[in-house]
Parts: sequence; C-alpha cells; structure tokens
Amino acid sequence: MDSSPEQEQPRKGKHRLPPKSVFLYFSFFLFIFFFCSSNHSFYSHPSLPSSTFATPFPLTLPIPLHVHHRIIFPDHLLLTLSHPEILPSHQLHCVYYTLLNASTNPLLLPLLSTDRYDEFRSIARCPLPGTNFSAVDLSWRGENDHRDFQVPMKATPHNWENLTYEAFLDNDTVVVFVKGLNLRPHRVSDASLFRCHFGVRNEAFWLTSKAVSAAQEVVRCALPQSIRNSPDKARGLSISVSHVRRREVAIPSVARIGGGEKTSTGKEKRFELCACTMVWNQAGSMREWVMYHAWLGVERWFIYDNNSDDGIDEVVRELEDKGYNISRVTWPWVKSQEAGFSHCVLRAKEECKWVGFFDVDEFFYFYKMQRNVLRSMVANFSSSNSVAEIRTGCHNFGPSGLTTHPKQGVAVGYTCRLRTPERHKSIVRPDLVDVSLLNVVHHFEVRKGFGSRNVPLSVAVINHYKYQVWDTFKAKFLRRVATYVVDWKEDVNIGSRDRAPGLGTQAIEPRDWRLRFCEVWDTRLKDFLLSKFCDPLTGLLPWESSSE
Repeated sequence: MDSSPEQEQPRKGKHRLPPKSVFLYFSFFLFIFFFCSSNHSFYSHPSLPSSTFATPFPLTLPIPLHVHHRIIFPDHLLLTLSHPEILPSHQLHCVYYTLLNASTNPLLLPLLSTDRYDEFRSIARCPLPGTNFSAVDLSWRGENDHRDFQVPMKATPHNWENLTYEAFLDNDTVVVFVKGLNLRPHRVSDASLFRCHFGVRNEAFWLTSKAVSAAQEVVRCALPQSIRNSPDKARGLSISVSHVRRREVAIPSVARIGGGEKTSTGKEKRFELCACTMVWNQAGSMREWVMYHAWLGVERWFIYDNNSDDGIDEVVRELEDKGYNISRVTWPWVKSQEAGFSHCVLRAKEECKWVGFFDVDEFFYFYKMQRNVLRSMVANFSSSNSVAEIRTGCHNFGPSGLTTHPKQGVAVGYTCRLRTPERHKSIVRPDLVDVSLLNVVHHFEVRKGFGSRNVPLSVAVINHYKYQVWDTFKAKFLRRVATYVVDWKEDVNIGSRDRAPGLGTQAIEPRDWRLRFCEVWDTRLKDFLLSKFCDPLTGLLPWESSSE
C-alpha cells in the first residue's frame, strides 16, 4: 500500500535564522516548485491530495521513465512507457482513482505484465478500471524502499477502435497502421482520400504527405520531400493519418516510425526460407513446430506475440540457445492479424527470399519426406519470373478420440481428419507483395505481372490440427486474432467455414466433441516422426526432452 510523507514539525529553541537566510531558503523552494511544475507533473490526477504518494525526493526511478499513452482495449489497459528497458513488473503497480471521493487514497493493483515494445519504448498492461474508478496511472516501488513514486503521465486515454498504432519505414515511403478508417475488408481503397502527418511541434503535426496506397488498416505514404533524401531522419517521428473528407483531422496516434534498418550485407538475401506466425498463449506448441519445420528447411522465424501470458518468451530464448534463429515481436494490438502479417512482410523483406505464413498448429507434410524438402521446393521457384506466391492445401484434423493434450505433440497425437482438403496457406516473396500489403491471412495480393502456384496434393499438404481436445480448443474459441474473421461468440455468419461446424456461439463442450471431424484416419506424419525423430535410448521426441 502507499504511504503518506511525514509532516516536518517545527523545532523549538532559541536559534532563529536571519531574515536574509529565510529569504534565500524561500526563494530556493519557489525555484524547485516552479521547475517541477514547468516540467512533467508528478501528479496527473488534478484532485489527488499531495499526501497520497510519497515525495519523489530523494526516491528516483532507476531509469528515466514517463507514461506516454494509455490505450483502452476490451479486456485491459495498455500503457506505453518512454524507455525500452523493462522494469521488473513486481516493482510497478497500476493506480486507480475513485470517482466518488477524490480525497480517498487510490487503489493499487499489480500489473498484468510488462514487455519491451520497440527500440524507443516498453509497455505495461493493467486491468481495466472498475465502474467506480477513473483511468489508470502507474507507480513504482524500489526493492529496499516501501514508498511509492508515481511515474509522470503525459496523455489522456485513447480508444483502441480509433487509433494510429504503428508505422514502418520502407525505402522512401512509410507504412502506417491505423484503426478507425473503416475501409472495406479484402479490397484496395482510394489512396487519394488520405494524408499522413509527421512529427509533433507545439502539439501539432508539422509535415504532411499524400498516401500512395490504402487497404484495410494499412496506409502507405510518401516521405515528405524535406526528409526523403535522408529517410533515417524519419525514424522515431510521431505520425498519424487523416481522411480528406473529415477536414483532415488526424486520428489520435501512439505510433512512432520504426524499421528501415538494412540487415542484408549485399544484394543476396541471407535466408532462402523464413516463417512468420502470430500467437496467443501457444508456448506449449512452439518447440514442436519450430524443430520440425527447421528439419524441413525453415531458417528464420518471426513470432508475433499477441499478448501471451504463458511464458512464450522463455520458450523462444530456449530455442535461441539451441541455435534456432527466432525473433519474438511484441504485437500488443488485438484483432489485427492481417496488419501484423503486413508488418512482418516489411520486417522480413531485407532478410528473406520467401516467407511462409502459417500457424503453430499447421505442419507441412511431403509425400517424399527428406531433410530440407520445403526449402528445396521454394528454391526451385526463386528463379521464376512470374511466381510470387506458393499455396499449399490443408487437411483439418479433429480431436481423434482424445480428451487430454497429447504428450508427444499434436502431430503424433491427432490422427483423424476430414476427408476433403479445405483452404490453403501461403509462402510469398516479400519483395513481390503488392504495395498495399493487402492480405486475407491465408494469402497476399501480389504485384501485377506475378501470380501464385498451387502445390499439388500429390506433392505436399498441410496437416492443420484445427479441432484439438476441448480444453485447448476452448481457448481458441474465446479469442480470435484475425481482424475480418467473425468471433465464434457472435451470432452472425453461422455457416462460415471460419467456424467450427455445429458448435454454435457458446463455449460449451458438445458431448461427442472427441469424436467429431473424424472421417479418415491418417497416421502418416505420426509414423514418420516416431521413426525419424525418436531418441533410440529414451524414446522421447526432441520437443519432449527439451521441455523436461
């Protein structure tokens, strides 16, 4: 709990300071007071009594830190912090002020999590305030000090549904990710209706440029002429987007321009084949998915972490220690999978010739299995003058009679599937994706003059372990990350293939769930893994032994 500073009592005695000294001390006090007031206030709540928190002197934060923005999501509140270094979450608390009685001491609750966001900032997640409390501030408590120091606050909360949230430098353009434009899904929009606004001076944006493309939540703008010759000058700038029919009022923004670093040492890409995915609480499947696809030839992974709290960062570090080239990308933006994949195309373009976009419950299977076969397949298309995307069909597997998660992994445990393949997942050339970055999760729009190639089912298929045991599937049912895919809980598009057939809109386990979606027993990948990957001494698969 917070503590109040003790009031200093006047000392009794005969010694009194001379008038000149009193004047000097008083002047110094006024100087300190106005200096602190002219900079960021330590108390962002105007009615908060000065005794609520301990005085910030001599207590100081271990790093310079401010809360720049507060963003209200449906299930939590996100704070962006001014320093990329992460403070231990147990030293930070979320502060809630009562709306009924401003003189009441605020409520302090532990953070949900902290994380590094980008090269400029870290983030903290707080529970949503209750109905009787106002928006959240942040306080810090040192290891050996039981007083609370309130982190300076700059801004009022933003609504996630109307926000410019990310930006990425791409040569002489900047790609801006924005909620609230309400553009048509799966279609390119009229770019002439949008403007980008760069930098902030005296609370106003000071450079403007026109958009060159717009689709869904992504707007691409040319860099202003004054910084086009030196694009690095744009990195770190604030940016927002406006619609010309809305009097060019910029949408509220928390975005700062990142990216633009050249990671390739020459004209050749460093990696033939990379993989990108977005996850939420799927740490338990990560080892199996990465290790298996590394054997097939994937060289580099981009893991977009969408607010996981199951220790996925530890799993990624463990895999890195084993030599797997993985980048965990903090992506706190909910219901934005398509935008995240557009962001991944930009991030991977300098390093990768091809990038596969598929989930951690999706496993490539080749009818002629051999090491690096997936990489060899895409390499055969690298010299093509027309192919920009390779599509592979999916077989959807069901619970296969199981009621608990299979210990040896999904590819060994789930062996019964639907008969007919459904949909596909794609591997794309990131340098040949359309300038709009338009995608529908399963595939991207590619540049004019280029097309896609379908992999014959006689060559390869993706085993999609879509309908797993109920406890696992229920978590997926309750939280979907795709922007334009309806949540199962919503009573619309009941017949959509994005839904579980016959499940309805309630997360209630059907009596026959373990037997559903089972038309064909298919043990081919299971048999291969047990014969190829099992340790002859222990009988364990590599992802089993690594998790012991």
